[in-house]
Amino acid sequence: MGTPILRRTYQDVTSLQTRIRDGDPEPFRRLFRAHAQLVHRYAIRTTGDRSTAEDVVSLTFLEAWRLRARLPEEPERAKAWLMGIAVNVQRNTSRAARRHEKALARMPAKEAVPDIAGEVVSRIADAERLAAAKSALGKLRRSEREVVTLCVWSGLSYAEAAEALGIALGTVRSRLFRARERLRKLAEHELRQSADEAATRLHLNRPTQKWNR
Repeated sequence: MGTPILRRTYQDVTSLQTRIRDGDPEPFRRLFRAHAQLVHRYAIRTTGDRSTAEDVVSLTFLEAWRLRARLPEEPERAKAWLMGIAVNVQRNTSRAARRHEKALARMPAKEAVPDIAGEVVSRIADAERLAAAKSALGKLRRSEREVVTLCVWSGLSYAEAAEALGIALGTVRSRLFRARERLRKLAEHELRQSADEAATRLHLNRPTQKWNR
């Protein structure tokens, strides 16, 4: 009997990046599974809202699929490429949110209805820390916010952040150095202020006791 001929398929000889650029959905699903959590962590840190963060993730990968022809061939560059898309999506989402808030502010005031859906007692402390971090982050320059969220909270290397943002490596280092101390001090201030306000509310809401003399 002759030696069987081994036939190599398209999948055998072609990289995942090339298959994605050619429109193959299966390797793109693998790309999503590999990096979706990273994009989500970045989005929730920058937006402070879980629902908005999920929208950022969805829009990031929709945009990645649309721009798949630009996916770098080198596998190690895929993360930085995706995070660059996520940064742009987050910028657009924030601008849209600000326009929406301004539009609402122009509308006649309505009676406030408390929204208690999704409130879980065990998450209150985390929500307060997240709100403080988001408030502090919002006081940084946008250029500083982006390097913090990418390098500190999303775990990208300086080189990956530089590629994602399209800036020089040295610029990432200098921006991050300035932003770290400012962010730490701002976050500590926000947490102290939040604690003071909570204590004040507790004191004001405490029922007055009347003593019989």
